Amino acid sequence: MHPNHRRVALIAHDSKKNEMVLLAREFRELLGQCTLCATGTTGSRLQAEVGLDVECLLSGPMGGDLQIGARLAVGQIDVVIFLRDPMTPQPHEPDINALVRASDVHDVPCATNVSTARLLLRQMASQLAAAGSDQP
Repeated sequence: MHPNHRRVALIAHDSKKNEMVLLAREFRELLGQCTLCATGTTGSRLQAEVGLDVECLLSGPMGGDLQIGARLAVGQIDVVIFLRDPMTPQPHEPDINALVRASDVHDVPCATNVSTARLLLRQMASQLAAAGSDQP
């Protein structure tokens, strides 16, 4: 894999899915250059509404968070964008905590809100642009 190619996991709680779609539209060009995976409905919406090529895993409550966590643990995810709803209890909270913990353990950037996601995606775009300017 090219060192500037990023593998990005995208996850959004139900109340944050519209924000994820808007974020993906804003960074469509960048995300289109990445290998993307996402939990069920989030991935389906990104495919249908943004036109991104996304590998759709299980929904979060059905194990999608765990699938992404497993990939992250073996070095198959470089960045996690997980738009969480901190105000709504989630039935799979232990899975969510495990995924965020795995990001910390394996030193993988994990944005849990739109502001942090924008900072992370802007940094990725800047790195990609700098790498492109190094090409002969």
